[in-house]
Amino acid sequence: MLSAQTIAIVKSTAPILEEHGETLTRHFYKRMFSHNPEVAPLFNPANQAAGLQQKALAGAICAYAANIDNLEVLGGAVELIAQKHASLQVKPEHYPVVGENLLASIREVLGEGATDDVINAWAEAYGFLANILIGREKQIYHEHTVIPGGWEGLKPFRVIRKEVESDVITSFYLVPADGSKLPEFKPGQYVTVRVPSPCGHTTMRNYSLSDKPGQEWFRISVKREIGQKASTPDGYVSNFLHGNIDVGSTLEIAPPCGEFFIDMTEKHERPLVLLAAGVGVTPILSILLSVLDAMPDRQIVFIHGSLNEGAQAFKKTIDALAAKNSNLQVRYRYSDPAEAGILREGSASTGFIDATLIESLVPNRDADYFFCGPQPFMVNIYHELLAWGMPPAQVHFEFFGPRQELKKPLLS
Repeated sequence: MLSAQTIAIVKSTAPILEEHGETLTRHFYKRMFSHNPEVAPLFNPANQAAGLQQKALAGAICAYAANIDNLEVLGGAVELIAQKHASLQVKPEHYPVVGENLLASIREVLGEGATDDVINAWAEAYGFLANILIGREKQIYHEHTVIPGGWEGLKPFRVIRKEVESDVITSFYLVPADGSKLPEFKPGQYVTVRVPSPCGHTTMRNYSLSDKPGQEWFRISVKREIGQKASTPDGYVSNFLHGNIDVGSTLEIAPPCGEFFIDMTEKHERPLVLLAAGVGVTPILSILLSVLDAMPDRQIVFIHGSLNEGAQAFKKTIDALAAKNSNLQVRYRYSDPAEAGILREGSASTGFIDATLIESLVPNRDADYFFCGPQPFMVNIYHELLAWGMPPAQVHFEFFGPRQELKKPLLS
């Protein structure tokens, strides 16, 4: 356990870290990549360039400092981090590198405020958290190896099919290159893809599994990320996959990970509400397919928001599921105005996914909610459910990229 002195000192630094958190984490990443470039492949450079990784780490450090005397409240965050680390093959030997650079950054950024007592307290606190994460990650790695078809590390997979799903999303069907069987995964989880990087190293990205477990393949459905501004580059890995990977190509894949999934052993009479925006449909579709198989009588509401019909993926698949399952209600929302000749009626309408639409399909609001998409969508849905007083156990969500704070709605 942490000493009382350490808890007191770390907790007292929370306001300082709140004020200087992003300055500290920007300095930390710059310092670490300069002193220890070997760890750079574990991080997404796009998230670094956009400042998302820095914000996420700053938030995590502040939350740890503020709750160090009540770490039980951080259990969900620890599981999220451990799953992400395992997906990227973070190992115990990486923790001293991070710790050394983090403590040095605290001293360099806070200056006189970083007394020896503060540094020693944070060294103890970091070591305590590192041991928790190392222990959980060891369990995850073990779980990957003991399930049928499981493996540890990165394994060659062959692309057996490539299918265009929309103007911007393409699916890749993957099977083990050695012909081995695939392990079961939990609907909603993701795999990690590692590809060569322009600098001669490698880089990794997480992609949700968009099909249900038990298939003869893993399917990932990747959005080609195009930079919207001169300062925002195109997504390297997504464009590499779209442009360089074809049927017969080989990709390195790590085992399925992630704490966002539906527990198929739980049986509820409440409706299941699945909400997706853009490429956030990928884990939501896996959940939908799995639940329709396992619980065909459960009432399901599926709502997908897209920019327009051209950007929308899997509409034919979802329409076919709705035609075969009377308990499945489907609605589509498009934020762009309809183009000439396109009539939006019945299940399709113009606008955003909002409380009014959801409540029209689930009048008593009591349901299990799963949602995934870009930050504005996530923040809006989260606050709508919060305003309804939905219990946390009935609210499940997944951010693509570093998790960001859900402070206030960005959509009205």
